[in-house]
Amino acid sequence: MSISLAAYTDVVGAPAIEQLHQLADDLAGMRVVHVNSTKSGGGVAEILSWLIPLMNELGLDASWEVIEGNAPFFDVTKSMHNGFQGNPVDLSDEAKAAYIETNVSNAERLRPILEGADFVFIHDPQPASQIELTPHRRGKWIWRCHIDASHPSRSVWKFVSQFARQYDASIFSMPQFAKSLPHPQFIIAPSIDPLSEKNRELAPGEIKSVRDRFGLDPKRPILTQISRFDRFKDPLGVVRAFRTLQIDPRPQLVLAGGGATDDPEGQMVLDEVRKAADGDPDIHILFLPGDAHTTINALQRASDIILQKSTREGFGLTVTEGLWKAKPVLGGDTGGIRLQVFNYHTGFLVNTPEGAAHRIRYLLQHRERMRAMGRKGREFVRENFLLTRHLREYLTLMLGLKQELRDHLAA
Repeated sequence: MSISLAAYTDVVGAPAIEQLHQLADDLAGMRVVHVNSTKSGGGVAEILSWLIPLMNELGLDASWEVIEGNAPFFDVTKSMHNGFQGNPVDLSDEAKAAYIETNVSNAERLRPILEGADFVFIHDPQPASQIELTPHRRGKWIWRCHIDASHPSRSVWKFVSQFARQYDASIFSMPQFAKSLPHPQFIIAPSIDPLSEKNRELAPGEIKSVRDRFGLDPKRPILTQISRFDRFKDPLGVVRAFRTLQIDPRPQLVLAGGGATDDPEGQMVLDEVRKAADGDPDIHILFLPGDAHTTINALQRASDIILQKSTREGFGLTVTEGLWKAKPVLGGDTGGIRLQVFNYHTGFLVNTPEGAAHRIRYLLQHRERMRAMGRKGREFVRENFLLTRHLREYLTLMLGLKQELRDHLAA
């Protein structure tokens, strides 16, 4: 169930809500379509699940479409994702053909929807070629890249950029991710919904119930990383860091997450993590369903320290979630994590398992410093990474393109 904008007044203040309504007045009735590759799993689906209802509440005509693909397609797009984040990937002609074939098969269904839209937001590489397959488009098309694209594989970027260049604008999460493209580029950082099941305040009994369900000892520290089982999230590095800890009482490690329908590697990584844990009773590996939002919320709130030891990260919504719950975060020194974790203030940036272990020991031995970091992190999220700011920037972007759209339609 979607939450009304008015419900956020106590969190962000009435002026912020009123500003959204004022911005949306000039966009009333405009047709906005978002397209991505999955309805569940990952930050993009999570953002779209609240963004679409709130756009509609503000008077826009917004909808969300998902491209459908087979195993070869998602194998290719996972390779593309890895290539965007720096892995040496050489796309074969067969891989490119599988990508194009799936987009073509989706185009017949999507074309009537996209051709009539005033604004089309295409998320990430999976549906990027839809712009070529919609020749009679009337609106403005924006490519939204959520991935750390700072150092992409040349083969992957060469292939995707042939489509990205055709858009009217693009959005990246950080200036460092922006590419050389012949159109305006916008920087919009992701955000969280503070009233969602994953982020709302929980009663002590709700937290205790989840802690008891997974056999977590409330008398010993709990370290938690919530993320998809993905190599770039470095769960194996987290296990290594935990194993090097020499501290009494021994902490407990929770590695919890699930998969996404567009990620075929998740099970393989999960198996590797289980093998690395080697039956250690203090390492809790939890494969959670996509709707386990309250469980994730409770695990984060039950934790002393939140980890996100990624080696590449577009943004890292789990970092935002941890900070919002007033927990210090140990994050990989990469991508969008650097926007959120400020060394010695909201947590620590780390590069190695040994470095992570060192910072964990420090925090557990300096509890007041840990609490101060948590308080500072929560306020930092309130000011910068809540959904009202995110929605405001989307509205501002569309207003900026609106006059160009009017001139285009009048021509």
